[in-house]
Amino acid sequence: MRAAIYRGPGEITVEEVPDVELDSPNDAVVRVTHTAVCGSDLWFYRGESDREDGSRVGHEPMGIVEDVGEDVTSVDVGDRVFAPFVISCGRCEFCRKGLHTSCTNGDSWGDENGGCQGEQIRVPEADGTLVRVPDRHADDEDTLESLLPLTDVMGTGHHAAKSAGVGEGDTCVVIGDGAVGLCGVLAARRLGAERIIAMGHHEDRLALAEEFGATETIAARGEGAVERAQELTYGGANHVMECVGAASSMDTAIEACRPGGTIGYVGVPYGVDDAGLELQSLFSDNITLRGGVAPVRAYADELMADVLGGTLDPSPIFTKTVDLDGVPEGYRAMDERDAIKVLVKP
Repeated sequence: MRAAIYRGPGEITVEEVPDVELDSPNDAVVRVTHTAVCGSDLWFYRGESDREDGSRVGHEPMGIVEDVGEDVTSVDVGDRVFAPFVISCGRCEFCRKGLHTSCTNGDSWGDENGGCQGEQIRVPEADGTLVRVPDRHADDEDTLESLLPLTDVMGTGHHAAKSAGVGEGDTCVVIGDGAVGLCGVLAARRLGAERIIAMGHHEDRLALAEEFGATETIAARGEGAVERAQELTYGGANHVMECVGAASSMDTAIEACRPGGTIGYVGVPYGVDDAGLELQSLFSDNITLRGGVAPVRAYADELMADVLGGTLDPSPIFTKTVDLDGVPEGYRAMDERDAIKVLVKP
C-alpha cells in the first residue's frame, strides 16, 4: 500500500509501506476513500513539535470496511464508515462517560495501524471506534464530504461550544478562523446562540464564518481585537471559545470573557507553557476554564444525524482537494494559508 510519510520539517513524501493486517479479533481493516490534512499536522510539519522521521501521518479517516475480526459486531465488510482522530473501546469507564480521548484501551493512528493519509488503516477496537454511515447515504459524495469533518474539526468545534456553555439565546465569541473556529461557529449556531462574534485575521475566512452563522466579525489584531470584542459585548461575553491553541489566543480569550463567564478551549496548546497562563485574571474575575482534547466520538452520532437531516454542513471548510500524491502539496497549501483545510481522496 501507499501512504504519506513524515521525513522532517517541511517534507512529506508518499511511499510504499507494508499492508495493514488484522492483529486481534477486535480489529477491522478499512480502505481509506476520504481523509484530510489537519491544522494540528502543521506543528510537526513546521518543526514546532517532535515526530519520528519515517512515521505515517493523518488522523481523519473515512472509507470502506475490507476485513473484520471475528469479535467485531457493529460493522461488516462493505460498510461505509468514518472514525475519530483517536481510537477508543467504547466500554471502559471513560468511554462510558463520554471521555473517549482518555480511553484505557485507546490508541492513535500511525505505525502498525497505518496513517490515515494512506490507502488503508487497521482499526483496533473497531466496535468502539468506527461510526457506520447508513447505506442510503454511503455513496452520496456531497454527504460524505459533509460527514468527514466529524472525524475531528466539527466535533472539536462542538466541544468548544459545549465547554463554553453556549445555549439558546446566548452571546459568544469564537477566537480563530481556521477549520476548528469555523466549525465552532456552526456549533454555536446549532446550539441556539443569538449572537456569534467570530475573531480572526483573514477576511475570506471571516466571510465564511458569516455564511456559517456569525452575526459579527472582528479582523483586528492584539489589543484592538480585544477592545472591539469588549465593545460589542458591553464588557465581555459570557461564553468564549478558544479555537487556536496559541498563548496569544488564550490571552485574548481571557480578556474577551465577561467576569463570571466561561472559556471553552480546544486549540492544541503550543507555546502556552512558556508564556504562562494569566491565572490572576481568571481568579479575579471568576472565569471558568473548561475543555481540552475533544472526545469527538461522543458527539459523532448526534452530529451525523443533523448532517444527514440537512441541517448541518461543514464541508465548505474544504477549499482544496488532492489525491494521495497531492498530500505534500496539501501540506504546503495549508502551511502558506492557501487553503483552510485540504480534503484528500486517496
